[in-house]
Amino acid sequence: MLQPRIPVNPLPTGLVTPLAQPTPAAADVEPVTPAPALAPAPVPFAPARASVQLTPGSALALAAGGGAVVLVVGAVLVSMLLAVALTGVSVALIAVVLRLLVRDMQKGR
Repeated sequence: MLQPRIPVNPLPTGLVTPLAQPTPAAADVEPVTPAPALAPAPVPFAPARASVQLTPGSALALAAGGGAVVLVVGAVLVSMLLAVALTGVSVALIAVVLRLLVRDMQKGR
């Protein structure tokens, strides 16, 4: 009852066979019989994929959509670069002002 059970190893064929059988400790323990092996399921026939046909209208729509994506991503990246540049300039300006204030305080004005 408290003996550990060894897991089974599923094979690529779909058949399941146990790795090892535990030995019963007492004679009153019933042996475990493995389940009958199942036949592998048949693979359904997969039809050949049809190739995608692009009409001139759909090709134009695809090109316009790609161009729109490029423009949006470019605008986002440029705005992020502009935000970083403005932040850098403002931090540099604050550093110059603080430096002048500290120098004035040290001179005793």
